[in-house]
Amino acid sequence: MAGEAEASAVEIASSAAGWGGRAWGFLERVRSRAPLVQCITNFVSMDLMANALLAAGASPAMVHSLREIEDLTPRVDALCVNIGTLSDGWLPSMQAAAAAASRAGRPWVLDPVAVSASDFRMEACLGLVALGPTVIRGNPSEIIALCRACRNRDSKVMKGTVHYSREMEGVITCINSGAELLMNSPLVEVVANIAIACEIAGRTRNCSCVSQDALYHSLEGVDSSHESLDALESAKSLAFRSGSIVAVSGATDYITDGKKVIAAKNGVAMLQKITATGCTVTALIAAFVAVEPSNPLEATACALSVFGLAAELGFEMARGPASLRVHMIDSLHGLDANAVLSGAQISVVS
Repeated sequence: MAGEAEASAVEIASSAAGWGGRAWGFLERVRSRAPLVQCITNFVSMDLMANALLAAGASPAMVHSLREIEDLTPRVDALCVNIGTLSDGWLPSMQAAAAAASRAGRPWVLDPVAVSASDFRMEACLGLVALGPTVIRGNPSEIIALCRACRNRDSKVMKGTVHYSREMEGVITCINSGAELLMNSPLVEVVANIAIACEIAGRTRNCSCVSQDALYHSLEGVDSSHESLDALESAKSLAFRSGSIVAVSGATDYITDGKKVIAAKNGVAMLQKITATGCTVTALIAAFVAVEPSNPLEATACALSVFGLAAELGFEMARGPASLRVHMIDSLHGLDANAVLSGAQISVVS
């Protein structure tokens, strides 16, 4: 009965105020249910992540010991896996927790921090993606790199077919059977777009395409060298291949299931001067998805908007990055219906 009442409250709020109502409905449910979110995350983000979850109304569990996974993970409401300070000792815990969450039907969220910085980091992420995260959230460079690596993993040498849409005809010319097309960086994005369209439409052309490891091993740190819009097609491709919701953070956040795209536009530029804010919003996504696991697309969009809105309100009182960090947490804790209904900037792109 309680679950039905909560769902009804969300529906009423949604119809009354659109996306603002949905965002407020999610936040209310987090506050009323206090979902337990297990965070296997990096040392840098633990403090901010745990305090932001508490401020939002969720309950953090910063547990990463492999010996605790089988006892704890099946009982949490959601799992957040962040590879920021990845190590040989922690990777088995991440893998075991992701597998345990999947077996128990619990949503889990992956943050592929600096995924292209090393082979170890990339291979770890590919293995985690194979375990079926509910949501993948990263900055544009991380999403582009992970998408390319997933394509390379699926087929290092794609023989016989390259998929295409009617709109892309004529873009690639060396399509003769038996020919080889060396995919440089621009062409790889073209092929990604073609692949999405083809896999939906079922159309193909004959060719043999050889991809290069260098395409996805350009060195990127935790800061992105791309804008979020640059990664949108990669996000759609990654979502289509992985079955996960994919969120790209930036001045505008884009969230996609491979077909539908939602944009969230809340936030302030100064967040880039505070370490671990991206990691923290990933944990908040886990909390939002925990209260509505059947709708991770909207839960992710609303979490990103609510976090950005808290930053906007905190920025009004801040004197710099350090005080913004404090005021953002205070604002997240104090968000009310009026602030969310009027301040959430979420829209459907396609």
